[in-house]
Amino acid sequence: MFSFEQTFYVNSQWWRLITPMFIHFSFAHLAFNCLWIYILGEKIEKIDGSFVFFCLVIFSAIFSNSLQFFWSNTSLFGGLSGVIYALIGFCMVNEMDSPYGRYDIPPGLYLFMIIWLVLGFLGIVEMFGFGAVANFAHLGGLISGIMFAVVYKFFPLNRSN
Repeated sequence: MFSFEQTFYVNSQWWRLITPMFIHFSFAHLAFNCLWIYILGEKIEKIDGSFVFFCLVIFSAIFSNSLQFFWSNTSLFGGLSGVIYALIGFCMVNEMDSPYGRYDIPPGLYLFMIIWLVLGFLGIVEMFGFGAVANFAHLGGLISGIMFAVVYKFFPLNRSN
């Protein structure tokens, strides 16, 4: 096994912080992630701009993949789900602070995604045949999306409204 320090600092394998978001282990996983990028990414890009969306994706990929690697101590994981959870966290914080439906996302969707996260940590998602889940990448994504939204509120990058 590789240690976090050995992989990223000693061997300078910085690419491992981003590349897991391009790797998917099933077509269903890829399709589900692409659907969420299409739905949430389009809303964020339309309201907050392409640069904000790009920065959120890169920041959340690095944060969620680092957390997953740190807690699992394995480099064999992939998917865009950490980024998806970051988009959810970003939208959730911005909508909670908005007097109107900023992204027009039903509140039940946020609840569903939080429940799905908890079910993943409890092992129920894997038990029903969805495969191994990078739970810490999901959690890291949600945390990074919330952090990005809070920072974005104080230092807007490209706010048009």
